Amino acid sequence: MHPSANHVAAVLRELGVSGQVRELPEPAPTAAAAAAQLGCEVGAIANSLLFDADAEPLLIMTSGAHRVDTAKVAARLGITSLRRADPEFVRASTGQAIGGVAPVGHPRPVRTLVDTWLDKYDVVWAAGGHSRTVFPTSFAELTRITGGTPADVG
Repeated sequence: MHPSANHVAAVLRELGVSGQVRELPEPAPTAAAAAAQLGCEVGAIANSLLFDADAEPLLIMTSGAHRVDTAKVAARLGITSLRRADPEFVRASTGQAIGGVAPVGHPRPVRTLVDTWLDKYDVVWAAGGHSRTVFPTSFAELTRITGGTPADVG
């Protein structure tokens, strides 16, 4: 596995996550691509979207069936400027590349929101630190391991 995925797998073990990072046959840069390979609904994919929120990273773990309403999220959090982070900001904030950002394993804690839509699924799939890796988890576990705040982000 890729070194980023190995790092994420180690962090997940430390956090007591039972689901293991697995490598997909093909890269899964989109929720639809991941769902097709996993044989699940696109809504069960927990997209890791990093935003630049007033120059601070904000990770939004959203259902693959949703688009983040940035105006709604910014208003809720009192953020003046909320925009998708560029690749350099993503890597600096998470240590990972766009397309494979895991919810954990970052150099320092990242403020996180977890889409409440994900609670509709017994199993959700999150990125494992590389565009070809994922791991199974649940809404409750995802919230716990990220220290995230459940939120309606759509």
